[in-house]
Amino acid sequence: MLALPAAAMVVAWLRGSTDAAELLHPSGETSARLMIVAMALAPLAALLGNHVWLRWMLARRRWFGVAAFGYAALHLLFYLIDMAALDDVLAEVGVPGIWTAWAAMALLTIVAAASNDPAMRALRTAWKPVQRLAYPAAMLTLAHWMLVHNNAVAALVHFVPLALIVAARAFLPPLRSPQGA
Repeated sequence: MLALPAAAMVVAWLRGSTDAAELLHPSGETSARLMIVAMALAPLAALLGNHVWLRWMLARRRWFGVAAFGYAALHLLFYLIDMAALDDVLAEVGVPGIWTAWAAMALLTIVAAASNDPAMRALRTAWKPVQRLAYPAAMLTLAHWMLVHNNAVAALVHFVPLALIVAARAFLPPLRSPQGA
């Protein structure tokens, strides 16, 4: 289900009904939204307690994170197709709105590579610090979004709820959940 929008984007591009530049925003925004969902679930569960819907979402949190990486990779692919030439890509590397995206992608690649059972077993206690790289990746993604679109409002509308949930988890006591919820 998480891959259906990506499939629609790729089919539209392959059919020529849209070009890569038009798919940059939807692929990037979908990646950011899925990253926010994946990152918000554990703090929400810590705050709200034992709820069926949260348990269901937590059991599938890895899916959201891996899908976020997949959409980030698709976003990168559309960017490379739109740029068309390596010289053009390299010319933009130093632009703040672009290097933040490259740095976020590098961190997400590390997180995604460690998001499977064999990697978890191999990394043992080092697995959690690797997964925490998602936080600087999210901050870089926010910076990329704000800088590329030259408008902070849309990016902040998406990322402020995550920041509030994470802050609330750090500073507020957990709520008691109803029994059996």
